[in-house]
Amino acid sequence: MATIKEIKEELAKITELESPFFKEFEKDSRSGVKKEIEKRKKAIQAEMDENLRLEAMLSYEKELYIQGINLIAGVDEVGRGPLAGPVVAAAVILPQNCKIKGLNDSKKIPKKKHEEIFQAVKENALAIGIGIMDNHVIDQVNIYEATKLAMNEAISQLEPQPEHLLIDAMKLDLPISQTSIIKGDANSLSIAAASIIAKVTRDKIMANYDEEFPGYDFAQNAGYGTAKHIEGIEKHGVTPIHRTSFEPIKTTISETSKR
Repeated sequence: MATIKEIKEELAKITELESPFFKEFEKDSRSGVKKEIEKRKKAIQAEMDENLRLEAMLSYEKELYIQGINLIAGVDEVGRGPLAGPVVAAAVILPQNCKIKGLNDSKKIPKKKHEEIFQAVKENALAIGIGIMDNHVIDQVNIYEATKLAMNEAISQLEPQPEHLLIDAMKLDLPISQTSIIKGDANSLSIAAASIIAKVTRDKIMANYDEEFPGYDFAQNAGYGTAKHIEGIEKHGVTPIHRTSFEPIKTTISETSKR
């Protein structure tokens, strides 16, 4: 009689819930075997569900494939809301019908999985571009315009150049056909890929700033206005990476200058 370990190894080879091999293994009355069968069935179901989710997130791309458009760039940004640091945009061209397990809107990916999926996107992508606009640019032109500049910069780095852009809730003044998608990072795999590239890139920038400007908790809050960040501003003042056009930074600077 095969050991439970040997049966587990055989079960791992089964990829379909309808496989007749399940019926064979189910003849074994051992509780350990039954447990392994159930575990494998759940794993197969989870893989099927994930595949369906990824298929659904390729719907915009598939419409373009039908039209003969294959070089599709997903474009997204991270960092419009923080009080400090840059806005970072990424543009990513994935191969046709590329599915990366776990890829989703970066806000929905567990933090511990960010680096793994970031690396998977880098390994699979045909091209990646990154645009970074610092706090000075944001203060000069406003965050909306700075976001567009970052996106334009990211797209300009792509080689090959894309035939179509899928952009998260934005329209860009570029001679490339484009589709603006509300909540694009949750509805398009190409945009989701750009989302995780931008997110991890910006998080690393803010972690470096945390070492340069300790006391603001930048490594944890990425420049967003958390209690620890506000406490840091009150205690240590405004840093060179703070956005002076954003509140409460604007008021803090104003009150400091009056003293």
